Amino acid sequence: MRDLLKSALSDHSSNVHSQFGEDGIIREVLRLLPSCDQWCVEFGAWDGRYLSNTCRLIEEDHYSAVLIEGDPKKYSELEANFATNPGVIPFCRYVGFENDRLDDILSETAVPRDFDFLSIDIDGCDYHLWDSLKKYEPKVVCIEFNPTIPNGLEFVQARDFSVAQGASLDSLVALGRTKGYELVSTTRNNGIFVRSEFYPLFGIPDNSVKLLREDTTWVSQVFSSYTGELFIVGANLNPWNGIQLDRMVRQLPKPLQEFPNGMGFLRRKMLGFWKKIFRLEHPRPFL
Repeated sequence: MRDLLKSALSDHSSNVHSQFGEDGIIREVLRLLPSCDQWCVEFGAWDGRYLSNTCRLIEEDHYSAVLIEGDPKKYSELEANFATNPGVIPFCRYVGFENDRLDDILSETAVPRDFDFLSIDIDGCDYHLWDSLKKYEPKVVCIEFNPTIPNGLEFVQARDFSVAQGASLDSLVALGRTKGYELVSTTRNNGIFVRSEFYPLFGIPDNSVKLLREDTTWVSQVFSSYTGELFIVGANLNPWNGIQLDRMVRQLPKPLQEFPNGMGFLRRKMLGFWKKIFRLEHPRPFL
């Protein structure tokens, strides 16, 4: 059943500059649209090529582009990479909520209000910046989600650029629907959305996250035994810092791994002492 319902877009997965097959999927999504204006926008663009979701469109499909990068060093590389391409409009800015909003930056260009493709990848406030886009309605949006968050879980980090936690795919799907978008494909860490009026063109009978998210390589789930042991199912590695999760998550010491109702007086005292040391004293929910 899963094979019958999943999007065939994943079959077009391929990389030229992208990281997890986005180049091929994005090209196929755009091919299925009734018309294209050949404009794309990417912020958090880095040097314009490394792990870019727009570079292939620019170099192979002759797209005009607005590329926005805040880091001056990377911006200088971006500028050099496209110095001979008059269709690329570079900006050395960080997209913000109050100043330098994406709406404001784009209004300085000739990009159409319903331009073809927007890529959002800033490792944190992606959700909030998509939410803040009001004037422009790109036909296709590729946006990063936190790939360690399991399906079915709603999570959105604080609206704060000093925080780098990201958002769950489920939360981005919910946001997309309030903005008039539907999920049509996913990669390991990106959701690809189209405007709702184009969604019927893709022939996807069920675009729920549980069916369209095929790559859960980095998902971890933790559960506890009655005796206080912790079990990690799925990935046992933080993909960004390379630390094993079982080194980051504290569990009860071996001598205290016993169901509390079966503990003698001394072990109960030891458990109470251990919880106070680590400030873990909370009301027990069941017993």
